[in-house]
Amino acid sequence: MSPTPDAGDAAALAGLPRVVLDEDGIDRLELVLGGWAPASSLSGTADEDVVLTDSENTPLARVRTNADGMRLVDGLAPLASGGGPQWDPSVRLSLAEAKARIASAGRGARAAFVVAEVPALVDVEWVAAVAREPDVAVVVVVVPVARRVGAAGEVGWAGVTRAAWALADSAAAGAPQTRIVRLAIPWPGGDGLASILAAGGIDDATPLTAVRNERDRAAIAAMERPSERTLEEHYPPASASELLRAWAAAPVGSGAVVFFTGLSGSGKSTLARALADELADAGPRRVTLLDGDEVRQHLSRGLGFDAESREINVDRIAWVASLVAAHGGIAVAAPIAPFAEGRRNARALAEARGAVFLLVWVSTPLDVCESRDRKGLYALARTGQVTEFTGITSPYEPPDDADVIVDTTDTDVPSGVGRIRAVLDARLGLGAGEESAAGD
Repeated sequence: MSPTPDAGDAAALAGLPRVVLDEDGIDRLELVLGGWAPASSLSGTADEDVVLTDSENTPLARVRTNADGMRLVDGLAPLASGGGPQWDPSVRLSLAEAKARIASAGRGARAAFVVAEVPALVDVEWVAAVAREPDVAVVVVVVPVARRVGAAGEVGWAGVTRAAWALADSAAAGAPQTRIVRLAIPWPGGDGLASILAAGGIDDATPLTAVRNERDRAAIAAMERPSERTLEEHYPPASASELLRAWAAAPVGSGAVVFFTGLSGSGKSTLARALADELADAGPRRVTLLDGDEVRQHLSRGLGFDAESREINVDRIAWVASLVAAHGGIAVAAPIAPFAEGRRNARALAEARGAVFLLVWVSTPLDVCESRDRKGLYALARTGQVTEFTGITSPYEPPDDADVIVDTTDTDVPSGVGRIRAVLDARLGLGAGEESAAGD
């Protein structure tokens, strides 16, 4: 894990220009930090020293020029991850790790396939045939994944990754002498993926769809929400399952607002993102993530951090979340929301539209939050350089009406998400679950 800047580091970073990265920009940064791409691939950094932040204003990396004139990128904080098999550390490898894994198979030909959509039967058969070639030592299956969420009705990256690994399993079963290497590489789209892969010794990576003949391409392109029987004619079971999941019609009934509250550094943003990823993957409802700091850059731009501005910010988030839920979606909101009145109003807005409202209090204690201090703000607040900071110079009112309580001191992300899902599913009538976990 990258070290957290101390107060001095935070003060030094505060004097540098900042570039806010969107999700595509964070994908590019991950490529650079993993050795897959040079620092020059990061747009908007020019030749000056800059700090790269995410939409929550968390410093992620510093771009600088060393004495030899080389542009270097130093990681400052771990990049946020999400839920799904594409985030598994065993497949999300750095350049050095990927090269070592590929080289460990010894001598022999290497074949690589890029899986950007769920594989069809013809794709699976082709990869299996290549893996059986006697001179092929390694088959690399690459899924170029993005943090950006796709459109409703499309198979998400978690589903594409599961289907790709099913293809890899099939190839491995038919060719036990061939090493199968799985890679999930962050990719924001556009040209240049081939050169990125070539840096890892993955030459001539073939887009999987390129192996399809014209008849298969035409048949697959003509399908629009086909029946299970039609799917079985063109897709293996793993791919068909993902397509059916994505194409399922949204259920009739109310949506939901999952409203997180907690101190800065409590872990609420991490939990919220992981929950949103899991809900989006589970389908079929549309999921919208409304993180507090990100909303401030758009919906609440210009607001300060005094009590009145904080309440306005929370009210705006709650209003947008209630609209999402009113149309059957699930809104996951993660502001600090320090005041009880603002949280009560958020609940009232959602319930007035017939939506389920779930208040999740991430109750991680102040001393733990302060020890994490990813943004360096607690340290600055203690020295008076940041005013109106919740928990230090501005109050936080602990909720007495939380539907779920999670302390990330002793609860990991999967367990926390699981507890929230259990209550949410029960409230939405999606299966057996606890009616309340507030006492856990």
